[in-house]
Amino acid sequence: MDVLNKLRYTVSNTITNTVQNTAYGLSQLSSVLPGNPVTREFEATAHVASAGPGLLWKIYSGYKKSTKQEAAIFVFEKRMLERWSSRADRELVLETLKRGVMQLTKLRHPQVLTVQHPLEESRDSLAFATEPVFASLANVLGNYENISQPTPANLKGYKLLDIEIRYGLLQLGEGLAFLHGDVKLLHRNLCPESIVINVHGAWKIFGFDFCALNQNLDGKQPSWSYLEYDSTLPAVVQPQLDYQAPECILASSNGPPSDIFALGILIYTIHSSEHQPLQEFHNDFGKCRRFLENFKGCNVSAKLLPIPDTLRDTVKLMLSHSPELRLDAHQFIKIEYFTDIGVKTLNYLDKLFQWDNLQKSQFYKGLPQLLKQLPHRVVLHRVLPALYKELVNPPMIPFVLPSILQVMEVSEIEEFREHILPNLKPVLALEDPPQISLVLMQQVNLLLKLCPTDVIKTDIVPMLLRALESEWEQLQELCLSALPNIVTMIEGPVIKNAILPRMKKICLSPGKKSTSLGVRVNCLLCLAKMLPSFDRWLVFDQILPFLQEVPHSGEPAILMAIIGIYRMLLTHSKLGMGKEILATKVLPFLLPLCIEQNLSMSQYETLSTLVIDMINRVTTEHREALRQLDAVRRETQQLDQALSQVTSPTFMQNNSLSDINLTHQMLSPHANSNFKTVNIENGLTIEDKFRLIQQQETHQRMQSQPMLTPKAVSQPLKSQPKDLTATLLKNNLDELNLSMSRSTMSQSTTKNIAHKYNDISLTQSQFLTSPTLNSQTMLNRPMNWNSNGMSTPMNWNSPQSTLVWNSITPQNNVNFATQSEIKPNLNFPGTLQPLISPTNTQTNVNKPNSSTQDIMDLLS
Repeated sequence: MDVLNKLRYTVSNTITNTVQNTAYGLSQLSSVLPGNPVTREFEATAHVASAGPGLLWKIYSGYKKSTKQEAAIFVFEKRMLERWSSRADRELVLETLKRGVMQLTKLRHPQVLTVQHPLEESRDSLAFATEPVFASLANVLGNYENISQPTPANLKGYKLLDIEIRYGLLQLGEGLAFLHGDVKLLHRNLCPESIVINVHGAWKIFGFDFCALNQNLDGKQPSWSYLEYDSTLPAVVQPQLDYQAPECILASSNGPPSDIFALGILIYTIHSSEHQPLQEFHNDFGKCRRFLENFKGCNVSAKLLPIPDTLRDTVKLMLSHSPELRLDAHQFIKIEYFTDIGVKTLNYLDKLFQWDNLQKSQFYKGLPQLLKQLPHRVVLHRVLPALYKELVNPPMIPFVLPSILQVMEVSEIEEFREHILPNLKPVLALEDPPQISLVLMQQVNLLLKLCPTDVIKTDIVPMLLRALESEWEQLQELCLSALPNIVTMIEGPVIKNAILPRMKKICLSPGKKSTSLGVRVNCLLCLAKMLPSFDRWLVFDQILPFLQEVPHSGEPAILMAIIGIYRMLLTHSKLGMGKEILATKVLPFLLPLCIEQNLSMSQYETLSTLVIDMINRVTTEHREALRQLDAVRRETQQLDQALSQVTSPTFMQNNSLSDINLTHQMLSPHANSNFKTVNIENGLTIEDKFRLIQQQETHQRMQSQPMLTPKAVSQPLKSQPKDLTATLLKNNLDELNLSMSRSTMSQSTTKNIAHKYNDISLTQSQFLTSPTLNSQTMLNRPMNWNSNGMSTPMNWNSPQSTLVWNSITPQNNVNFATQSEIKPNLNFPGTLQPLISPTNTQTNVNKPNSSTQDIMDLLS
């Protein structure tokens, strides 16, 4: 049965952890405590720790909804009771937990955990709220039971420091002294699960589930009842056997020495390498009884080696077998182990609320030196929270700030912004007392390094502006030294409308309220350092006029500061001054300073060098500007001449010889001398001189060149157009020769042809003027085999028809060029057939072919 119960508990716990892991970091109290009244006032954020008997209480970080005050919410989920099969056991566990919380709520002491909201019960859970908690001592020592996985990063690998152990044990001793002496109450279960460490590192007593109250209320010797250990009951409803004193197990009695014995075992557990007690009994009462019966002093001494030497003898007394030999709580807190300077410092900080301002101021003056001996984690989480409480008391702030600023120097940016900055921001806005601003301004560079940009704009810059307006010159100088470091973070309107007017006021303040020479010089030096970050227009519109208004009275320091600013403006690439500003504004101001009597030789050399450089800058820039203007003017003239030549080329060609002759006459020695004489009398300008020199050079160059001779221009040969008429004639002649070679006509027939040809009164002129035989018309009209273009029809039986057709000489159409013009290729292959009668083709007469010349003579 026990095996089944254990299996059921294991499965249930696994499922529970899985659900918690999914909701880790996002959980809220309403989901953790459905229906619990605590949800009305508190909001949970994360599961951070566990505490109490068997670490049954889950601890959530959170805050109070109404005030946003940080808090810790302790939750016991009733489903965890399922690990016990007996209903009586479950009821007993529930009653034990309720009893411990109810007793805790009644106690009020700095070393007892403070309850902010009493215990509330719902159908599913028990819950109550306390001060913010970091973890239980058991969690810190490595017991992560009932904590969501993965383990919180701030808890994993956490190691207690020596100063934390010392002061934690002192706090436990003070808490036991309160319980034993004032309340007459025994804790009876002082163990790591019953010690809670709050967010500031203070150790608080918790877990009053098995506490014993005083039975004698009539002033007699107090006595406390004792309940025997029952092995049949669950272990979580009984005190841990590992921390029980011998008299409790062997004599069934208890008293204040029993808690001292448990504290001794706790000290050993903290210092041991495995963080385990002297002997683990695993709820075995018999084993515990046998161990305590043999528990003697010699056996204890050999096991206390892990404990420091200064504490080992004290622990040996605390673990004495006889209760009468043990120390009481008041004796324990006075041992030499707690006289460490760090322990005293932390103890004083806890008691500050009992002191007046004079005592506090004396302690705070020496605190920065003490903080150097404390670990950073202790200072950050233990010392600073005590100092933050004084920030609501303005007269004490100047004494507290040096310690806070010293901690800031060794803090990381994340630590500063999370733990220090939220408490320091209200102080940055305070003006009274003025020592607050003075202390902050002394560390303003540190603030600029650690603070984010938005805080610098909203908090640091207003503080600097107030410092510039302050009557304390020390504040003004500190502010002027810090401004160049943050000028890039300041917006332009703030610089123009807030910073520069205040700086001008410092330099220009007249009369009795005039600022000291050192502040004015520092103001000018600050301005010089800020110049590279200014816009050019801002410098020329405000800085340059302001420099000429600064009253210097010949003071070398002020003059050299002004000269330094001018030197920077002259050499800076972005702010470089042009010739106009130098000539009209700067040099008229600097030249009178060149006869100042108060300057040393080195200072005068600096001034004179600056003036010379400025004059050189003006002359160089203006000379270059004039040279460029002249070049532009000449280019314009050349362009006009080129345009005139392009627009009237014919005129230029016709008058080229006359122009050359005119130029020759103008550039001849006689003409040139006359020209010079005329112009010299009238006064030559620079342009006239340049023009004369150019004309002379042109004349000399023309005389030195050989005489110009015309050169034939070779033009590329153009492709000759094809003569379509000749081509057509050639094709007809070829066809005619072919026909004549095949013809069998006799000589008489040839003569007859000539005779017929002469009868046809068609001359060449008529052919050329005949519109009918126009080549273009002939080409564009369809071929009519019934008409030859004349009034008579073609007779295919007559040999004249062929001769007439072939004897026609095509005329040149007006649409075709007559000379060297491209003519379309109108060669119609297959259309120039021999036009002889078919009857004549059957006459086979062998006759030699006529030559081309003969035919041409015949046709002509």
